[in-house]
Amino acid sequence: MAFKLSLIFFTSFLLLHSCIARRNDLQEQQECNFDRLSALQPTSSVEAEGGRTEFWNPNNKEFRCAGVAFLKHTIRRKGLFLPSYTNSVLMVFVEQGRGFYGAVMPGCPETFQSPQAQEQSGDRPRDRHQRVHNFKKGDLLVIPTGVAHWMYNNGDQDLQVVVMFDTTNRANQLDNIPQRFFILGNPQGKQQGQQEQQLIQQFQGDSILKGFDAETLAQAFKMNRDMGSKLKGKNVKEGHIITVEKELQVERPERQQQEEHSQQGEGEGQGKEHGNGLEETSCSVRIRVNLDNIDRADIFNPQAGHLISLNSHHLPILRDVQLSAERGHLRKNAIMGPFWVLNAHSIMYPTDGEARIQVVNNQGKQVFDGRVEKGQLILVPQNFAVLIQAGNEGFRWVAFKTNDNAMITPIAGRASVFRGLPASILANILQISEEEASNLKYSNAETIMFAPQQRSQADKFTRMLI
Repeated sequence: MAFKLSLIFFTSFLLLHSCIARRNDLQEQQECNFDRLSALQPTSSVEAEGGRTEFWNPNNKEFRCAGVAFLKHTIRRKGLFLPSYTNSVLMVFVEQGRGFYGAVMPGCPETFQSPQAQEQSGDRPRDRHQRVHNFKKGDLLVIPTGVAHWMYNNGDQDLQVVVMFDTTNRANQLDNIPQRFFILGNPQGKQQGQQEQQLIQQFQGDSILKGFDAETLAQAFKMNRDMGSKLKGKNVKEGHIITVEKELQVERPERQQQEEHSQQGEGEGQGKEHGNGLEETSCSVRIRVNLDNIDRADIFNPQAGHLISLNSHHLPILRDVQLSAERGHLRKNAIMGPFWVLNAHSIMYPTDGEARIQVVNNQGKQVFDGRVEKGQLILVPQNFAVLIQAGNEGFRWVAFKTNDNAMITPIAGRASVFRGLPASILANILQISEEEASNLKYSNAETIMFAPQQRSQADKFTRMLI
């Protein structure tokens, strides 16, 4: 009898647990219906000596559902962003300025060294380090999970970079909260307000060396105890972005001609995954490409604008991280769409101008209709239909996409869904003549980016359909 009661209790417990789990799953699915979208702005910022970091709220429903998080670094002249790594794959877009950066690939050799002329007397060796890369406005960088990296602004204006964390990437074995691990320094510096402190702890973290014993650290580096204390962040500059007193001197390529030439060369064989048939090694893998080079444009309409896509065929590392990007430019009052993205969420970040963006879900409901301008973010869910019309100053944006080969399906124009449908299908659904259906099907010979139409022409065509 006791056994039967225990069995009934255990079975009831499993059923209850199953129901609760299913209800939680349904609630989570319901939460990700994307029934209302917003143009999002940073909610908080953290100041440092050499710049500041602005944060978008990572707990926003749209970000949680898409598995992403965002922040923006502004690094002032001679500002150095401290070396760190994260639990997420990073996509970094350079919105303004120039500088150089390093990404320390584990197990790779130090291929750059200081010249013999700079070698000082004594036993001090010449400095050796992994390669340092230049970057400039329009560049997109891909930083793999756990790879230490740093940035320095050697330009004549503020350096601004927008960073996306892909928190649900398969390379992340921790939770879905974006976490940054600084390697040294005193990145948190002075205590901030409560809200800012929570964001720092979540996004910024602190130096991992602070948690070790100073004496043990000194022994590990074979240095004295005073150096061990400095490694723990004592008596060093505060903040995650510091100002270098003198111009930072590291061995790096002064010109990018070779790299830019190789990037242009890859465009000639865009359909090929590897131009020379060899896999890229982890030490030589390219992680940077410029998205402002109009020669790379996949779509170009001189009256409407252009679109540059970046996927794993162009940059093989994207295949590993399962991400891609695009850079778009619409001229004054030009239109892109309507269209949908087959296999990815798209997070758009305007860099210039403004546009009216309309987004529609599978119920035919308009989940967003508003002006989006520079500095805001808007997430467009997978398969939702989108229509973009630039304002009077045009519109430029960069979009981060959650698939390494994100694909667009146009609804209007050449190579669109309408072009692929028989005219009789259109005629029967819309209750129009075959001639009107044919005119509708072939009315626009442009491809996804459309020049603004004259009002008289638009009214004439509308009257024909009424």
